[in-house]
Amino acid sequence: MSQPLLLSSIVITLLVIGLPLIFHLTRFLGARSDNVRKNEVYESGVRRTVKDPDDPFNVRFFLVGVVFLIFDVEVLYLFPWALDLRELGWFGILEMFAFMALLAGGLIYVYRSGILRWI
Repeated sequence: MSQPLLLSSIVITLLVIGLPLIFHLTRFLGARSDNVRKNEVYESGVRRTVKDPDDPFNVRFFLVGVVFLIFDVEVLYLFPWALDLRELGWFGILEMFAFMALLAGGLIYVYRSGILRWI
């Protein structure tokens, strides 16, 4: 058997045996302090939830998240454009102005459709 194959098989064997062993040892050797105060739900400064966790979120949260992702990913195209600006010349600048005009048009559409309005 070749040396890299032997080494990788030893590492995989140690991981398959060692990781479950470590997890079980920490369960038995770790400190325990189970009490009501420690097991209480605490998220973002809110101690108890008012609603049932299975209630659906307001769709506005998802819409704002999707709009943010769309515009965030599109703005990422600015970085490679800025790196190749000298090679692209005036044609690259005109293309980026057209791209930014499309982004501005999309943002105006989103604003006018009321996705960003919370009231």
